[in-house]
Amino acid sequence: MSIEAPGPPRPLAAPSEPELETLVFDETLSTYLRQTLQKIRGGQTGVLPLLVGLGIVVIVFQLKASLFLSNQNLANLLTQASFIIVLGFAEVWVLLLGEIDLSVGYNAGIAGALMALMSSAPYNLPWFVAILIGLAASAIIGMLIGAFVILLRLPSFIVSLAFYLALYGVLLKIVALDNYNGSITLSSSKLIGLVQANLPTTAGLIVVIAAVVGASILTVLRDRRRRASGSEVVPFAITAAKVLGLAAAGALLLFVCNANRGVFGIVEGITYAVPIFMGILVLWSFLLARTRFGRNIYAIGGNAEAARRAGVSLGWNRLWAFTLAGLTAGAGGVLYTSANGGATGNIDTNLVLYAVASAVIGGVSLFGGRGKMFHALLGGLFIATIYNGILLIGYDAAVQSIVIGVVLLAGVSVEALSRRRQARS
Repeated sequence: MSIEAPGPPRPLAAPSEPELETLVFDETLSTYLRQTLQKIRGGQTGVLPLLVGLGIVVIVFQLKASLFLSNQNLANLLTQASFIIVLGFAEVWVLLLGEIDLSVGYNAGIAGALMALMSSAPYNLPWFVAILIGLAASAIIGMLIGAFVILLRLPSFIVSLAFYLALYGVLLKIVALDNYNGSITLSSSKLIGLVQANLPTTAGLIVVIAAVVGASILTVLRDRRRRASGSEVVPFAITAAKVLGLAAAGALLLFVCNANRGVFGIVEGITYAVPIFMGILVLWSFLLARTRFGRNIYAIGGNAEAARRAGVSLGWNRLWAFTLAGLTAGAGGVLYTSANGGATGNIDTNLVLYAVASAVIGGVSLFGGRGKMFHALLGGLFIATIYNGILLIGYDAAVQSIVIGVVLLAGVSVEALSRRRQARS
């Protein structure tokens, strides 16, 4: 009886395809969560503190005033947040360079006043031409600030402070032209409707669905590229959660705005200001993330000398950033003037505070080189929530300024502590 020699060991049976997918899925998800926790411990908290703070503020205001989460108040909050968010976008351009612009508030007022003046008698220009004139003036002001900073090597704080004072005087002169006596009422229904009018419910539905689908596709493609390149572990579960979050946000927006919130009549629909500031967000985010100019801005803010040695033009890129900051401030002024129904010399002096606070609280670094336009969106919503809630409760403007000041200090402190923890890590 012959005995067969033992052959090579048989390989273990490979797990079935569903089991293999489950193993990879679980490992990838656990790795992602572990890396995220390590980042948080290392000081890279991202927008987490802001989201936690926003949740706490919403709960407190709802307990104090039961109408805070009503459809009518939330729709009003979006209207109030529109120009704050856009002014935050303006400040992001200069903060990414490690600079600051204190003149955005009155620069916005100049744009709104020129728009109101050009659309009224005796000029009576078409509404879109009046808007373009206001935006062009603000862009030129931003360019002048950048030119003084770059050519004379002056601190942006001093230059923008000088423009802050000078633009206030210019604003007073504009609203006093042609016997307007300090205020110009908007006569064009198109200009008033930028913030005070609403999209038809069907049009709003189409806009939101298109925005959610577009953002979801971009999210899936971006996470797919990250997985393919191996630069970051992004499990499909996280991508799906992002898409579901976008869909939930869109559904919430439709639920709040498309419900009838009128008292003496039917008032429903998304205000035109929402697609306006969302369009600015998409355009500026693309410019920062997908163009050489945007990469140059981050490089200059991170290390200007290293960027110069790499061949980046410090002067031209910084000049364009200041110009875009002025242009965006003008867009915020258009929305601010529309919300108030006209232009006046007595604009809110806290506009510059709102601009800086919305960007910094949202997560844009004061030291340059870090931040996104989306951060200003979140910070602007946070500022508007505080502003709206305090007024709803019945506190005066003094309490409002104190609270926003404390929140701004807390935001800067969180960023400083985060940078120290990252340096130690």
